[in-house]
Amino acid sequence: MKYLLSQDVLEMVAFINAKSHRIPLTIFLILCFNVLLSPVVAAATPGKVSHWQVYTISLLGLVIVALCIYLFVVIFQPEKF
Repeated sequence: MKYLLSQDVLEMVAFINAKSHRIPLTIFLILCFNVLLSPVVAAATPGKVSHWQVYTISLLGLVIVALCIYLFVVIFQPEKF
């Protein structure tokens, strides 16, 4: 049983390190972070807000932060692009 557990962990690490799986893994992690962030957004908004609006506002915030990071990297390291 211990060997099977370590084999599963090695397969998971290989899956994460594979370049072909980076985009789906990134999308999955963003959605998981969005689920964790949405209660904070719901608590910060006054009045009654639907779940759809909370998830949309959270996702919009994550996209804005990602765009800011990307533009920061492009401005200070233009030779990479």
